[in-house]
Amino acid sequence: MTDSLGTTIGSTSSSLLTRVKARDEQAWRRLVGLYGPLAAAWINRAGLQSADAGDVLQEVFQAVANGIDGFHRHQPGSFRGWLWTIVRHELVNHFRRQAAQPDVPAGGSEAHRRLQEIEGTITGTPMPAPADEVRELRLRALELIRTEFEPRAWEMFWRTAINEEVASDVAKDLGVTASAVRLAKSRVLRRLREELERL
Repeated sequence: MTDSLGTTIGSTSSSLLTRVKARDEQAWRRLVGLYGPLAAAWINRAGLQSADAGDVLQEVFQAVANGIDGFHRHQPGSFRGWLWTIVRHELVNHFRRQAAQPDVPAGGSEAHRRLQEIEGTITGTPMPAPADEVRELRLRALELIRTEFEPRAWEMFWRTAINEEVASDVAKDLGVTASAVRLAKSRVLRRLREELERL
């Protein structure tokens, strides 16, 4: 059911993190959809083969699932920072396991040197925070909530918030008031904040 601006009435307002902690399967899929590409990008920077990168990504989200109840936003950092710590830890574990395998072509001192190099790079590197990664994260979150709004309300939001068109111009094009456009934009942004609250 939707209101006159196309916002879904009765949609949950609790944060994604709260729902994930409550073992909500849909919330877990949303979390993985939001943060999976980001974690995968971090993992790929370590130069793993695609099969290994996929394994590490699974280990990362297994660790997230196991530790999510212990994550509290009031602690220093954010969910993204916590996820970065898990990615680093799982990468170090991967390279340790790889160095310990006798059938890996680069063995002995070469494997040990590579492990130390990777560990130093991974553990000494602050969480990457390029604006592109943050922007992509927000865009993925927007795609997840898009179905909660009528197409017309979404267009009002998108044109003003993303395309940076003037509300009065959008209102004239769509035959609505400028305040209706601003209200639609505000509702989508509020829903986005709810979705990403504490993350």
